[in-house]
Amino acid sequence: SHKSSKREWKPLEDHSCTDVPWLLLFILFCVGMGFICGFSIATGAAARLLSGYDSYGNICGQKNVKVEGIVNSGLDLTHKKYVFFLDPCNIDLVHQKIKSIALCVSACPRTELKTLADVQKFAETNGSTLCSYELQPSEYTTDPRAAKLCPKYPVPESAPIPFFHRCAPVNISCYAKFAEALITFVSDSSVLHRLISGVMTSKEIIMGLCLLSLVLSMILMVIIRYISRVLVWILTILVILGSLGGTGVLWWLYAKQRLSASALETQLAKDNLQALLIYAIAATVFTVILFLIVLIMRKRVALTIALFHVAGKVFIHLPLLVFQPFWTFFVLILFWTYWIAVLLFLGTTGSPVPNEEGFVEFQMAGPLKYMWWYHIVGLIWISEFILACQQMTVAGAVVTYYFTREKRNLPFTPILASVNRLVCYHLGTVAKGSFIITLVKIPRMILMYIHTQLKGKENACARCMLKACICCLWCLEKCLTYLNQNAYTATAINSTNFCTSAKDAFVILVENALRVAAINTVGDFMLFLGKVLIVCSTGLAGIMLLNYQRDYTIWVLPLIIVCLFAFLVAHCFLSIYEMVVDVLFLCFAIDTKYNDGSPGREFYMDKVLMEFVENSRKSMKEAGRGGGAEGRELKPMVGADEE
Repeated sequence: SHKSSKREWKPLEDHSCTDVPWLLLFILFCVGMGFICGFSIATGAAARLLSGYDSYGNICGQKNVKVEGIVNSGLDLTHKKYVFFLDPCNIDLVHQKIKSIALCVSACPRTELKTLADVQKFAETNGSTLCSYELQPSEYTTDPRAAKLCPKYPVPESAPIPFFHRCAPVNISCYAKFAEALITFVSDSSVLHRLISGVMTSKEIIMGLCLLSLVLSMILMVIIRYISRVLVWILTILVILGSLGGTGVLWWLYAKQRLSASALETQLAKDNLQALLIYAIAATVFTVILFLIVLIMRKRVALTIALFHVAGKVFIHLPLLVFQPFWTFFVLILFWTYWIAVLLFLGTTGSPVPNEEGFVEFQMAGPLKYMWWYHIVGLIWISEFILACQQMTVAGAVVTYYFTREKRNLPFTPILASVNRLVCYHLGTVAKGSFIITLVKIPRMILMYIHTQLKGKENACARCMLKACICCLWCLEKCLTYLNQNAYTATAINSTNFCTSAKDAFVILVENALRVAAINTVGDFMLFLGKVLIVCSTGLAGIMLLNYQRDYTIWVLPLIIVCLFAFLVAHCFLSIYEMVVDVLFLCFAIDTKYNDGSPGREFYMDKVLMEFVENSRKSMKEAGRGGGAEGRELKPMVGADEE
């Protein structure tokens, strides 16, 4: 073991490339993603998506090739650039498409057309025929087929969607049915209309409040180190008071029931009494256990506070860390946009096949059907990869900060140095870590899909088992994410590959299991309180600002939007804080394991953490003198509190 400790943690001494095969695999995978995009564009899907196509397989705005067995295919539609749906409001939610004949027209109807005569007049004046190709404008009012081949009237006023040449109804209430299917509680479209107009009228306020939540999050990042101690004690007192109060109430109810039940000797009263007694005893046991946990964890809480304090200092030394969520979010949005674009291309890829109504559908034949799956795996893996890159960057920067004795000698921007290290050496490790998460995520997604499909079927047992499996996979995913985070930290310190890093980190975490538990429970709760604080303050400001609008139904949506945004922003910022605390903890654990403060093995840690170590050593000595657990658990508080 002595040799292994020599081999082990050598902070930042040598950099070597890690997990190269995984990087190659990941690059191959990305090339595959690119191939899917290229294939869908090459097969004309992009043109179909952007220019639009009619029900007969013609692309609008160009000459087309004849499709076997389809009438009206292969037309020259150079002048007809817009897609017009005969019945645009008939949306089929199951197959996610508009159930209506689509035609290419030269202009969208800019006014409401109430009768067929209006449609005919529009065709004659604007030269835009809104009925199917086989009818001449002069036949609109005379031909008996017009009922089926002409638009459903009144034809709503419509305008082309920018970039996608589709005519869409201007009035949103057309989609009220569609919205109703999504939001069942909005029964009449007037409420929906008022809600939407409410959002539109107060959009400046919404923007302002979103900015406010950003500013508040940034301020909280700076102050949290000063208020962490107060937060912890408030939390502890609340927990204890809550459990005491609950137990007290239960015993009081029991006593009351006991006195009143002595008169009534019924079976029901006896059962009630027994149930209350059991509850009260259970609550008492729970409270006692909670007290013991608080007593044992008290010392460990001091470490959490110290770590939060140091994390605050890290943010002052590395201010760019605060902007970390921004660029991660930006990269994710770019990738998701690309992904959705390719997904839409895939939806219109394939060869034209006539369906039962005599219209054209595009379907992919053979093995190309499975491109969807590849594309979906790509979404999960690459998104996880981007998030893992963020974790690795943060870990690299914090490790550099922690293991640099002279803080003056820090690189100019440790973040950029860390990104540089990540790109040059550790991309493979990140690819491997994110792949492991993907492996757990995909089965969970499949099970969730099956679970939603079983909703109507009355098979409670199967659904319960599915629920259990989903929960287990979710827990596994959370644990793996935490382990990955620590593995990336170990990689940043030692430049070892993923498996070695994960093993080393795991050993350290197991050795400090109680501390890990304390930091994760107390620390997470503090950050949760921080999120609640930001959401509440933004919400309060929102209520103050929206107060001038007397129509209270309008309030709801802007407030919900603002609070959701505030929560997301707070979550992004505080998750960075959480990462920093986790990385610091691993560094601290390694530091205390391999250094003892003697000459030649000096600690790297900050003086706040040093005080914590000194205090716990002092208390150990006193416990040795005083003997018994009493002294050991109670003494350190005195030392830990003086700071």
